[in-house]
Amino acid sequence: MAEKLTPREKGFSEWYVDLVQKAKLADYSDVKGCMVIRPNGYALWENIQRTMDKMFKDTGVKNAYFPLLIPESFLKKEAEHVEGFNPQLAVVTHAGGQKLEEPYVIRPTSETIINRSFSKWIQSYRDLPLLVNQWANVMRWEMRTRLFLRTTEFLWQEGHTCHETEADAEERTLQMLEVYRTFAEDYMAMPVLPGRKSESEKFAGALRTYSIEAMMQDKKALQAGTSHNLGQNFAKAFDTTFQGRDGKVHYVWQTSWGSSTRLIGGLILTHSDDAGLVVPPKIAATHVVIIPIAGKATDAEKTQVMEKSHALAADLRKAGLGVVVDDDETKGPGFKYNEHELIGTCLRIELGPKDLAKGSCVMVRRDLRQKEFVSLDEAAAKAQTMLDQMQKDLFQKAKAFRDSHTFEVNSYEELKARAEDGFLLAHWDGDPKTEARIKEETGLTTRCRPFSLKQEPGKCVMTGNPSQGRIVFSKAY
Repeated sequence: MAEKLTPREKGFSEWYVDLVQKAKLADYSDVKGCMVIRPNGYALWENIQRTMDKMFKDTGVKNAYFPLLIPESFLKKEAEHVEGFNPQLAVVTHAGGQKLEEPYVIRPTSETIINRSFSKWIQSYRDLPLLVNQWANVMRWEMRTRLFLRTTEFLWQEGHTCHETEADAEERTLQMLEVYRTFAEDYMAMPVLPGRKSESEKFAGALRTYSIEAMMQDKKALQAGTSHNLGQNFAKAFDTTFQGRDGKVHYVWQTSWGSSTRLIGGLILTHSDDAGLVVPPKIAATHVVIIPIAGKATDAEKTQVMEKSHALAADLRKAGLGVVVDDDETKGPGFKYNEHELIGTCLRIELGPKDLAKGSCVMVRRDLRQKEFVSLDEAAAKAQTMLDQMQKDLFQKAKAFRDSHTFEVNSYEELKARAEDGFLLAHWDGDPKTEARIKEETGLTTRCRPFSLKQEPGKCVMTGNPSQGRIVFSKAY
């Protein structure tokens, strides 16, 4: 039998690590805090990357690549930025057997070095908007790591844009947040709350930060993507200017936005179960496994089953599906069922001599794990219908879970009592000191002020001071 996972009820963290390793998504490495992404996990990242890349390009963004090493002096040019990242920096001081004249920082993010290029490329308003993205790795020295969710090195994309006006930059910031929301909900089947982060939770060096926040099965929040209006802070630090339509020199207005391999962690924590990984079909690498069952069959029957299995696989591939025929005779059908449930194959088709005789096959959706008898003539069309329905059902199930664990709270006692219960909508006076004290005493952080949440004045649950409206508090990854 395939390896069993620690049940979620016995230990959610243990279940997660078990799943990541036994489903062969990732493994620990000999480099502290870093992970090895295995082929099963990388296939998911490739599909995430491929889909998002097209979505970015559809908005006019083009890909580029910038150096991994950033001169230390670049980070020091934007004071808030370097202060925000300083504890996480990995610094290269020696190379080629010699001490470097100036140390290099391994990129934690690339605003600074990209601005150095922007300052050379942009001369006039005719050069704007400048819209670039890079797919890269970054390094942030983390003290407590967890596979996919928080590692010292991780893969991501970071978009960087320059604009003539603050209004243009804000429009792009919100446009990219909407791209992330669309991807999370339509492809990952992961419902999210788009909204604005608090001042203390914003990106170091930004004017405003927006995020999409998702709820995991343990009711904790996961920040699944961020979009930042950088204002002119980096432009002033690197003298990124342009001659405007009025003939005068102006600083550009900038944005940056990013998402990373933590999306794979979010996918696992949103949909998976005690049998293993559950993957929304739109980002799955393998949609269908066909398992021929011919243990006690005659040679002629085995040949028929295999021929029909491969013919069906060919029909499914023509429809654009990823298909595997698992004809490994060293493993029994039960082992194969468990194995493909563990690694998250979306749909299982069982086919044996008795099925052939009836002109049918058995289909099992990964999320439901219930057998359905289907005519072989209709199998290819039925597979697509089942996958489409699975995609919708996963989203609705996750949304229902989130909505049933979202509560308004109206006192500090209630906030503390419900700290483990999910998303808590509470009035807050906007003071970072209040926010810090709530975090220290309860472990709750502000996630975002959702655009969808109607804002009405009230009183802060902790201080009683005036509040402009409710914000989401939650424990988070």
